[in-house]
Amino acid sequence: MRFRFTAPLWEWSSQGGWFFVTLPQDVASDIREVPRMPRGFGSVRVRVTVGSSTWSTSVFPDSKRGSYLLPVKKAVRQVEGLLDGDEIEVALEVLDL
Repeated sequence: MRFRFTAPLWEWSSQGGWFFVTLPQDVASDIREVPRMPRGFGSVRVRVTVGSSTWSTSVFPDSKRGSYLLPVKKAVRQVEGLLDGDEIEVALEVLDL
């Protein structure tokens, strides 16, 4: 499963220093529909590309938003010049299939 979308980068206010992108509802729904082996916290392994940076991570379910959260690590934010509130283009491949 591969997806492309644009979404804002945001900082988790209760845990300073952590930045995320909330996956669009249609992407989250498609990911939820695929049966997979359970993993910690309901996470799903993914490979992500933002700009020239590609890395492997996991997306985590967020019941408050009804979606998944994609953590964006500091090294990527620095290399890509990303700041809180920036709209970023994301290419995401689900690896848990």
